[in-house]
Amino acid sequence: MSLSASCESVRQKRSLSSLLDGNLLKRPKQGDGPRLQEAAIQLLEQQQDLCSLFKELGTTNPSNAFSADTGVSGDVPSAVEGSLLVFGLRRQARQLAVPVATLSVKVVLERLREITAGEEDRERDILTRSQRVQLCALLESSRELLAHGCLCPKLLWQEYRKYHKLPKLDVVSQLHAHRILKFKDVLMSDEGVMLWLVPQLKALCSWTPPQEEEETAHAQQKVLSGIVGLLVSIGFQSGHEQAGMEKCSSALDAMLFWLLDTTDVNSTQTLPQIATNRWCQLLDTLPCQLSASPEAIQRFFTHSLTLTLTYKPQLTVSDAISLQNKWTFAKASRLLTSFFHKLVVIFSIQQLLHHLQQVLETHEVNWKHVLCFVSTLLVYSPSAQPGLRELLSRLLTCAFEGYDLESMITAFLLARQGALQGPPIFPSYSDWFKESFGGASGVHATSKKSFVFLLKFLSDLVPFEPPRYLKVHILHPPYVPVKHRSLLMDYVTLAKTRLADLKESVDEMGLYGDVSTAGAAPVQVVEDVDKALSLFESTGRISATVMEASIFRRSYFLTRFLPALLQPKVLPVKADTRMKFIVALRKAEKIPAAQYSAYVESCNRLRQQERNAVFEDSHDHSLQVLKLQLQELTAQVVDGNEGDMSAQLSRISHTLSFIFPGLADDALGQEVIQLQGNTHVFSELHMNVADMILRGFCQCILDASRVLLPNKQMTWASRFVGVLVCNTRQLSCLLNRLWDLLRNQGSLLSGPHLLGLAAFVVHLHASMLQSPLVHLVSLHRPVPVPISEALGSALVCSTQTNMLFCVRFCVAAVCYGICRGDSLTQQQHSLVPISFCKKLQYLIPRLLPEARRTPQGKEAQETDRLGLWSYTEGIRTNWKKTAWCLWRHPAFRQLQEAPQYQLSFTEWLANELQVERSQDALCDSERLEYQQWACLHFYLTRPENQGGCGGSMKSLFSHLINAIMDQQCSGSQEDQTISQRGSCAPDIICTLQQVVSEMELPTLVASHPGGADLCDLLFELVCQRFSGSLNSASAQLGCEYTLRTWNSVLLALPPASFIKVKTEEGSWHLDCHKLIQHVNQHQRSVCSPDGLLSFHVTSHFLRGILHASARCSHLGEEFNKTWSHISQHCPLLLVSTAFWWERLSTVLMSFWCHLCDGETPPEQLQIIASSQRWACSLMGGQLLQVPSAAALLLASSLYECQSKVQRGFHAALIILQPDRDLQHREVLVFLLFLSVNDYVSALLYPQEKCEQKALNLCTEVLAVVVDAADWLLIFQSNTAERGVYQSVTMVMSDRCTHLMPWAFYSVLLQQSAELQRRAVRCPGFLSTAVSCYVGLLRLFLDGNTISRHLGSQTESCQILSRAKRFLLRAIPQSSTSSRLLTQLETQCVDLDPEVAEALSTHRDPHMLSFDMDFL
Repeated sequence: MSLSASCESVRQKRSLSSLLDGNLLKRPKQGDGPRLQEAAIQLLEQQQDLCSLFKELGTTNPSNAFSADTGVSGDVPSAVEGSLLVFGLRRQARQLAVPVATLSVKVVLERLREITAGEEDRERDILTRSQRVQLCALLESSRELLAHGCLCPKLLWQEYRKYHKLPKLDVVSQLHAHRILKFKDVLMSDEGVMLWLVPQLKALCSWTPPQEEEETAHAQQKVLSGIVGLLVSIGFQSGHEQAGMEKCSSALDAMLFWLLDTTDVNSTQTLPQIATNRWCQLLDTLPCQLSASPEAIQRFFTHSLTLTLTYKPQLTVSDAISLQNKWTFAKASRLLTSFFHKLVVIFSIQQLLHHLQQVLETHEVNWKHVLCFVSTLLVYSPSAQPGLRELLSRLLTCAFEGYDLESMITAFLLARQGALQGPPIFPSYSDWFKESFGGASGVHATSKKSFVFLLKFLSDLVPFEPPRYLKVHILHPPYVPVKHRSLLMDYVTLAKTRLADLKESVDEMGLYGDVSTAGAAPVQVVEDVDKALSLFESTGRISATVMEASIFRRSYFLTRFLPALLQPKVLPVKADTRMKFIVALRKAEKIPAAQYSAYVESCNRLRQQERNAVFEDSHDHSLQVLKLQLQELTAQVVDGNEGDMSAQLSRISHTLSFIFPGLADDALGQEVIQLQGNTHVFSELHMNVADMILRGFCQCILDASRVLLPNKQMTWASRFVGVLVCNTRQLSCLLNRLWDLLRNQGSLLSGPHLLGLAAFVVHLHASMLQSPLVHLVSLHRPVPVPISEALGSALVCSTQTNMLFCVRFCVAAVCYGICRGDSLTQQQHSLVPISFCKKLQYLIPRLLPEARRTPQGKEAQETDRLGLWSYTEGIRTNWKKTAWCLWRHPAFRQLQEAPQYQLSFTEWLANELQVERSQDALCDSERLEYQQWACLHFYLTRPENQGGCGGSMKSLFSHLINAIMDQQCSGSQEDQTISQRGSCAPDIICTLQQVVSEMELPTLVASHPGGADLCDLLFELVCQRFSGSLNSASAQLGCEYTLRTWNSVLLALPPASFIKVKTEEGSWHLDCHKLIQHVNQHQRSVCSPDGLLSFHVTSHFLRGILHASARCSHLGEEFNKTWSHISQHCPLLLVSTAFWWERLSTVLMSFWCHLCDGETPPEQLQIIASSQRWACSLMGGQLLQVPSAAALLLASSLYECQSKVQRGFHAALIILQPDRDLQHREVLVFLLFLSVNDYVSALLYPQEKCEQKALNLCTEVLAVVVDAADWLLIFQSNTAERGVYQSVTMVMSDRCTHLMPWAFYSVLLQQSAELQRRAVRCPGFLSTAVSCYVGLLRLFLDGNTISRHLGSQTESCQILSRAKRFLLRAIPQSSTSSRLLTQLETQCVDLDPEVAEALSTHRDPHMLSFDMDFL
């Protein structure tokens, strides 16, 4: 009997489950398991077939006979199952005389066909939930058979493939997951695996499960990700057999090609798109697969990227150039860019770009895929831009080194692809092209062959180039030397011809926009006009680009730019930026007269039309209509009908829309309103409407407040303001009118108006989120601010009148805000303007002395029972009572605790320094008392997180210094006006002096005489002021102004504050390191004249040294030691002391006598006095014994003496012959330096110095010292090479040092021929002359430096040419070593080849002919 017949014969017998169910009524006892198992086996031998047994084992609860109630352990059913299956199969195999493995395979496959049978199942690629449950049970049983050696996996797969030409991947996956049949074995044993694996993968990706089967969708994703993980693991992980690796790789490649083909298909075919997208999404899960190692995944991704970049390389380079703009990230297939993004996530940018370069160098590529890949990298990775720029640099270098055309093409395509993504992602193509080829340092600028290579390459691209790139090459041509200019012009002609064929004009390109980006011409010309106006507003001059366009691009300028600029409009009364720009162009004769006349006539016609419109509006009684509507609104507010009020506000809005028609900028959502502070820029109609609106609102507030308190009123006020802020033009007019009222007419406002306007401002503040920001044009504020802050700036506190109006208005506004917000803190914050609250914190304690103490007890509670709003009725006359009630109100005290409402010490100082002393509400004594309370009592003890000083005198001192400096350094016109009228700065300085005295009080104690803290703090504060860069001229001027301001503060402080006293070995010594550093770094830059401190600063520092010395044990000895140190390290103070000695000596000697009555002055002071006497005797023709003083001090004394006594200087110079004594020579060299410094200073400040007098002095000194080589040292650019004359660097300012090369030739070229010959023969002259010439060339190249410092560019050019001729004549006359000549030649070779050639010829006269013979 066959196996199938045996199975059919017992099909009608009782099943195992029915037999077992019959015993459920008996409760088995403990230990009945083995006995029951034996009975079941005997029963099976009699009645059960194998097919039914497998079916039974596939039920959801196959062991229901052994439930928890039976008391049998849970492992009994599985043991029973395994025993039953093995026993039954072996028994029947013996009966049939077949191998047990063969019978097991047949039974398992028969059961598998039963599970997967059915027409619907054939159309499904994933089993249903019930099928998966049955299949899992079957496979679990099969694994038991496999464990007992009763199942052959290889035979199972062979038999399965006989009946299934296309195996379901779900089944294959389950076989692998249950460790019955490994996927690797399937690949190796199945020769036709590629015939079904790829189609089944595509089918599974294409199949979409029913919407209600969410679990099936998860199963589909799990099967796909599992199969892909296995394919990657086997195909790309080392250690597997080659055949298996090739099969897996081929399958994955086939799926990749399927995906890539889909990206090129029309997007309307949604099914392939969905299928391939599902395959693409599997890449996200791949790194999480345990079956594949990270190395295998990385190799797979690398392999896939390479295949993608090289797939179907059918497009030529010319196609890529033409079609590139269609392959940007935005236009590319989303599936392709998503695929690239998933591939690159595990790599670094450097790895990806390196791999890209390798692929480009070794493969034919699909340019569409390559360029889309580059776009994807740039869009998704911010770090891709620098990496791509490095790659482009390498490609260009490689291209020009080997003249490699492929590298060149690749670089251009990649650069353009990056530029197509937009400036935030990659620089524009024009910027890249200018950066790469626009300068002499470009990679193409090395030889003529490189120029020709680049131009030949660009010429070959012309037939395929899009117009935008041709325009870039024309407008920003590559750098080409003049002698090869014809090659460039040939290319330009060719490009222009191509543009003409394409009907593209160079004249249509904008002035400022990026021509490499596509854009509409009308939009570009509007942007050009806006950019030109912006530059004109910031610089005050017509930009060079516009001037060049008026000459070289005249067609675009006349036909595009000017018509866009000269759009007719109603001209404002005060010229705006556009009008000023047009007038400037007209004066420069850049606008044709006829075109300008037509523009003016059109503007006049528009003005007349607007007047007619205004007349028609007035004729229609628009103002009367608005007036009636506002009156009706007032009545409705009193009645309290919210519906009627809403309707009325809608009608008012409609009326206002006719008076203020919406502008274009309203539609665009303008975010900033220009607040001019001048109502004359608006028409009379608009001003009348603004006044009517404000009056109507005030009337509504007053009438409503008589009936209800502010917090009980409805939301009409907020809605009223909401109507006004919707129209930008209307709001701008209203704010300008309101600002003018508060700023200029506040004292004229009545009480009702004051209350109403205060409430109006509160509601404007509450609508801050819906309102635009305000730019305060009149106050030159750079940053736009909220409306309430802008209106707060109109409330100044400089005079008594302003203070009284400000406190009344702010009290009314804050009271309304507090009452309107009721008791909710958050509402009060949104209704009380911060600037108003801060002004009250400043003004109330200032004007009400009783407010300077904290309310306590009943005072603090009294206002809780009183209606705060009721006090505002008499705000005009009885403001003090209202202010005092508000000050004690708990809600106001609570506001002051909020950080944003706290008035900081810095803000208090800024307000106090704005007060005009002559117009102050307080007298001098009252103001002093108030300031003492604020500084030393209130803010000194106030915590730092609340804006105070935290009890620190240092912090108080820093705030005072910074406030004074900020006020005096402020460039605002308002601050300057207050300073001229007399601000409270002297009072604050008095407070500062008091603070200093209190800080110095501990230093007066004998045991602690040092003032180190104060000294360090002072210099730290001033250093913070100069911590920025000084590269620009404006920064330098600002630094000089700041330092002059600092000097005024410096002179107000005790002199000893700038000297540190410290202890060393039990005694006290002076430390002037910070002072020396300050003079050398900062004071040196603002000396006027240059190289000389002012008398007051010099005297202040010297008195400070004397005063600080008095704190030490040995006064004279400490002063001598300190001054000796200053003489060596602070030459500017030494020179200044010598210059001012005649005035200083009286002051210092008197001060010394005061400190040490009867003692001899310090030795260093005596040396200075001796130097002065020596200089005076020398001017008189007598040579006294030279004092033991520094040569610089002697030279300074002599120089100061000659400035007062004109006669005798020549005789003094003759006495000081440099060859007689070394000290004489040093004195003369220093004297020459002072003369040259004076000469340069005379050029910089002609109003202070006489140029000719300074030049004559230089001539006299130079004639004496010219034969000694030392005089050349002061012109050395390297400080170390100056030897004993290094100190001159710390006397001159940086700009004088910068101009020393110019001074060298300027002085020398104005000397006699004999003196020039003597100078040339001086040892070392040629080295100095060449060094100064190089410095002069650099000065000339930096034209701004010449024009800024010397004023005349023509004179500078003349000196440059004369200096060159002089140097060329001097070179043959100089005797210099060959080595030095070589060094000098190296300095000049780049800046002036002619001078370098002269030096080379002088070094070896035969070298030129030798070189020519060699060549």
